Amino acid sequence: MSKILVKDLDGVRVISFNRPEKRNALDLDMYRQLTEYLMQGESDNDIRAFLLTGEANCFTSGNDVADFLQNSELGPNHPAVRFLYCLLELRKPLVAAVSGSAVGIGTTLLLHCDLVYADNSAKFQLPFVNLALVPEAGASILLPELVGYQKAAELLLLAEPFDAETALSLKLINALCSKEELQQTALDKARKLASQPPQALQQTRQLMRPHKHRVQHQMHLELEAFGERLKSDEAKARFQAFLTKS
Repeated sequence: MSKILVKDLDGVRVISFNRPEKRNALDLDMYRQLTEYLMQGESDNDIRAFLLTGEANCFTSGNDVADFLQNSELGPNHPAVRFLYCLLELRKPLVAAVSGSAVGIGTTLLLHCDLVYADNSAKFQLPFVNLALVPEAGASILLPELVGYQKAAELLLLAEPFDAETALSLKLINALCSKEELQQTALDKARKLASQPPQALQQTRQLMRPHKHRVQHQMHLELEAFGERLKSDEAKARFQAFLTKS
């Protein structure tokens, strides 16, 4: 069974996390597939928008910690690193449908989406400091810009989970949907994007993101710090406790 599912519908490439036994935790192979499917869609003129979602009423519980620890050298060819930079370089719009857990990368990748929809079961968390790590995906600059410094400090430094209504109030998501309507709502919005004039859509998207190089630089700084933290004694202790608990 593939851990990443993909189907193309009316100009929309729907990419689904499909590892329910691990609450859709992302391992390195899944990162490789995600990047491949996004890059293929970027070069395919028939694909005009992307939709990210999760199977089994879960978006993603974040990184597969054990797999990540075995592959902790965060060079440019590391699958997770390539995925993060791929998100930053996308020209075509990205929509997300969030149900259940959206932890770590499950929340930070939403900062790169154009439209995000969630149901009331969605639970978000940025537990990097809890694991003696630092944020990734440019979250240390994108989140304060979105919600203000004090709220970003609360989310990143206290690292407590928050619900979908809080995410809506923070403008991290566009709208709340019922569980039954979530997937169809997100797909309908992605189809609407796919029906727009593609060049105008992509240029407008680029004009709305004038600080891409600044975010790229911040991502580089984050990854340097993340790699250092992975090797630290306090991170090793936190990971060991996490793996023992899970």
